Amino acid sequence: MINPDSPASLPAPAATGGPAPDPWAGLQAFTAARIALGRTGTSEPLRAALAFRLAHAHARDAVYSALDTDRLRAALGALGRPVLAVRSQAGSRPEYLQRPDRGRQLAPEAHAALAGQGPCDVAVVLADGLSATAVNAHAAPLLALLLPQLHAAGLHVGPLVLAEQARVALGDETGQRLGARLVLVLIGERPGLSAPDSLGAYLTHAPRPGLTDAARNCVSNIRPAGLGYAAAADTLFFLLREALRRGLSGVALKDESGRLGA
Repeated sequence: MINPDSPASLPAPAATGGPAPDPWAGLQAFTAARIALGRTGTSEPLRAALAFRLAHAHARDAVYSALDTDRLRAALGALGRPVLAVRSQAGSRPEYLQRPDRGRQLAPEAHAALAGQGPCDVAVVLADGLSATAVNAHAAPLLALLLPQLHAAGLHVGPLVLAEQARVALGDETGQRLGARLVLVLIGERPGLSAPDSLGAYLTHAPRPGLTDAARNCVSNIRPAGLGYAAAADTLFFLLREALRRGLSGVALKDESGRLGA
């Protein structure tokens, strides 16, 4: 009688020498998600494990990155608008992460920097948010496409404001102090394992402190590997133009640019 647990009755082990092929591997061409990583025995392949750790490190670095103010000033200055620098009430990165409320309010010295700079139709704020890496890489190329559209439409754009340790709502007070009819905040979004450099754009009509996110429109994941600069600029121009024409933003304003062919 053969013992079913004897070595002779067990299936032969699979040949070693590399990760087993994954039947989902072909789907990797369509997404940056972590799929079809393969396996080595019952474990994740070393290459996939190291790639995960590297992606996690990039995301952590993005959270603690800083605005490259010198390079941004040079790039933005070429767009023909003055550039101002302000800070929030968060005095350090740890304070910014632990006290979101302080990142939504201008530091007292910022009031003098903004005084006498308005009024304007559109104020533009470039805020570090949770990924200054995104702002450093993508804000200037996006504005190089968007600002000419705003100028061609006869809209007056105020100074470009670089804001450090800033949350989205910092744009409300900034826009109000600039006498802006609408504020556009370009901010680094929370980094993910496949996108440490995602730029978000938030626009708010009649900006003032105390508004909630329901008053804003958001265009997210602006980067070459996500929503490209040209498509993002066209979408933002449509939303900005409609917000000013209709006197509103947020949940009452929908992106109909594709359907209307704008």
